[in-house]
Amino acid sequence: MKVCDAMTKDVKIVSPNHTVQDAAEIMAKIDAGVVPVGDIDKLVGMLTDRDIAIRAIARGKGPDCKVGDVMTKDVTYCYEDETIDEVSANLGSHQIRRIPVLNRDNRLVGILSLGDLALKDDDSAGEALAGISRPGGSHSQSAAVHQ
Repeated sequence: MKVCDAMTKDVKIVSPNHTVQDAAEIMAKIDAGVVPVGDIDKLVGMLTDRDIAIRAIARGKGPDCKVGDVMTKDVTYCYEDETIDEVSANLGSHQIRRIPVLNRDNRLVGILSLGDLALKDDDSAGEALAGISRPGGSHSQSAAVHQ
């Protein structure tokens, strides 16, 4: 099965110039914890609820700070014509639950989530979840504490 057969196609995006409050309102409206960040028609980042909490609020930035100042810039993505199996392995190895989907012209055409995989292909969802759930990583509460 191809990514385009499982992905969510109706994706809202925000601009790096939007405020964090604007982005949070969009996330609340679509009931999502992540939103892609686009500059004109190019994917430049992802903004998660964790980015807002850690990179904005915890550092004293207000609701008027710009998305571009707190978004995740190093974005893992996939292509719509890749197989679900290829992408599931990628989700697990990077420990991510959602991945933006691009066409071969590098335009955002969707987003693939662990939930999408579970609805379309239980085996791939299980493989991705096993990788995502392994302990450790920079954002894990089970990672070693550095002094």
